[in-house]
Amino acid sequence: MEPKLTSIDNYTFSYSGEVTIPQAPPEFKSGFIGIIGRPNVGKSTLMNQLIGQKIAITSPVAQTTRNRLRGILTTPEAQLIFVDTPGIHKPHHQLGEVLVQNAKIAIESVDVVLFVVDGTAVCGAGDHFIADLLIRSQTQVILGINKIDQQPADTQVIDESYEQLAKSHQWPTVKFSAKSGAALPELQQILIEHLETGPLYYPPDLVTDQPERFIMGELIREQILLLTREEVPHSVAIAIDKVEETPTITRVLATIHVERDSQKGILIGKGGSMLKAVGSAAREQIQKLISGKVYLELFVKVQPKWRHSRVSLAELGYRVEE
Repeated sequence: MEPKLTSIDNYTFSYSGEVTIPQAPPEFKSGFIGIIGRPNVGKSTLMNQLIGQKIAITSPVAQTTRNRLRGILTTPEAQLIFVDTPGIHKPHHQLGEVLVQNAKIAIESVDVVLFVVDGTAVCGAGDHFIADLLIRSQTQVILGINKIDQQPADTQVIDESYEQLAKSHQWPTVKFSAKSGAALPELQQILIEHLETGPLYYPPDLVTDQPERFIMGELIREQILLLTREEVPHSVAIAIDKVEETPTITRVLATIHVERDSQKGILIGKGGSMLKAVGSAAREQIQKLISGKVYLELFVKVQPKWRHSRVSLAELGYRVEE
């Protein structure tokens, strides 16, 4: 049985063993909510805020999310299972096609879609493209206007562009800030109202269904996104090669896959300075993840054009989901 992740000190840790899911009380609601939108509209930040802790990586770089990551929020009245998806965009390589296809599949496999848009800019062609995908589906949609804390003083034109989009499809609309948390209780209540009565799908204290190794890899990739130049981040994939646990320390060995020698040089840095910085920052995050001391060793490997190869993508864990 895979280790599961639960919460402590605003992060996650793993436990193993048999898990018993209690019976839901009468009138309890539950369901899967797909968070859909263009790249960099704040989907992962939103899920982290709703869950109350960090399970999805975030960065200023667009298209950060690569896997459908489930975050679980259980309240006395409902269990909301959020599915964070890659930003829907025009793909430029095989990896992009896989990610966008998985996002489209998510639309059909959830109970409610939360369509997140950027409230600092008017509704654009990318938003209309996603809206066209959504209206072909039978899944109910809620339009979420994010970044209200960053809106200009005069928001009339922006608001009207989204109001027109929502009105034409009869979508409920809610404005909020994923970064500051403003109006998230209202968003949460609207989402619960659109769920049906149902069981507890997961134990009430669980915050994600992803294995611990996956989260470790994502935390390493997050630091690469934050610390390296723009030419590197999207060419990076992380493989966790080994995790050894002792009573005093957890040893983690991981390989960073890149596509070119030049990217390897950037990641290693002068005298290994960049790799050391990435490793140090990632180690701190992993220690919070497991609530214990971590030794992290990173290797960098060049794997040419891995994003364009279905075989390489599969080896690194990127597959079109069923």
